[in-house]
Amino acid sequence: MDYRQLGSSGLRVPALSFGTGTFGGEGPLFSAWGQSDAREARRLIDICLEAGVTLFDTADVYSNGASEEILGEALRGRRGDVLISTKTGLPMGDGPQDWGVSRARLIRAVEAALKRLGTDHLDLLQLHAFDASTPVEELMGTLDGLIAQGKLRYAGVSNYPGWQLMKAQAVADRHGWPRFVAHQVYYSLIGRAYEDELMPLGLDQGIGALVWSPLGWGRLTGRIGRDRPIPAGSRLHETEQFAPPVETQHLYRVIDAIEIVAAETGRTVPQIALNWLLRRPTVSSVIIGARNEEQLRQNLEAVGWSLTPEQVAALDAASEVLPPYPHTPYRQQEGFARLAPRAV
Repeated sequence: MDYRQLGSSGLRVPALSFGTGTFGGEGPLFSAWGQSDAREARRLIDICLEAGVTLFDTADVYSNGASEEILGEALRGRRGDVLISTKTGLPMGDGPQDWGVSRARLIRAVEAALKRLGTDHLDLLQLHAFDASTPVEELMGTLDGLIAQGKLRYAGVSNYPGWQLMKAQAVADRHGWPRFVAHQVYYSLIGRAYEDELMPLGLDQGIGALVWSPLGWGRLTGRIGRDRPIPAGSRLHETEQFAPPVETQHLYRVIDAIEIVAAETGRTVPQIALNWLLRRPTVSSVIIGARNEEQLRQNLEAVGWSLTPEQVAALDAASEVLPPYPHTPYRQQEGFARLAPRAV
């Protein structure tokens, strides 16, 4: 397993990490993702550790805390061998103090996560979404206090607007507080919007990307194609309403290109999609998930080899789309392109 720096921090993370959204299986979304109990979770974690995957990502909202509980139980006795990342900020109840990242909510959420995970510290805490109701000074000051107390090692965000992330970095610099070092983002061959603004920001600010849903919400598993509609047993039937959208013909163009490269390399469609991401700027770790041992072992084989420059170019061309304004002119007009070349 290749290990990389998480942004400009000193934390080294594996190129592939494991997402535990499949642990617990509570609620309409997470039950469709997977329903691993502690025994199965321990087996999947065993396989990850054998392959050098040492970072495990969860969130308090995953199965209403059950994912954190199962992960903590499965890691019992080997906490020193792993890194734990969790997220908070999304609603955990109907009360006014059950959502967001105010000082009171954030402290309470961290304490609850530590208890569910059975640990005294989090290696990485990520804010699951931007909370416009909490002043950025309150947020960054609270994170500074939690880090000073040893309850957190590093802080990051997830699904954040670029201007708010930059504002938070500026506030941290002004007060001498720890900066965000990670951004957990949706990024895949069928979802490259991350490249337009957030990737250049990450390059400039030393923020490493932790990629969620690298297979495009299950669309790049090899089971779907131009002549292969969503199969009967696919979780997409229950979860597509929650998925980042993709235009059907664009999806098929990308899958066609992946399948050509897969045939050339003898690799699977998911392995091609994952390997392509591992080459992208700012990507510190790609979060893989699995409902069973077979899926996990297949995804783990996405490392240890490289696509050729010609194969990367073919995948780039098939998956590229024009970005929204104001980025569009920089891709379409020669003068603009010379002023502001792309980051990738």
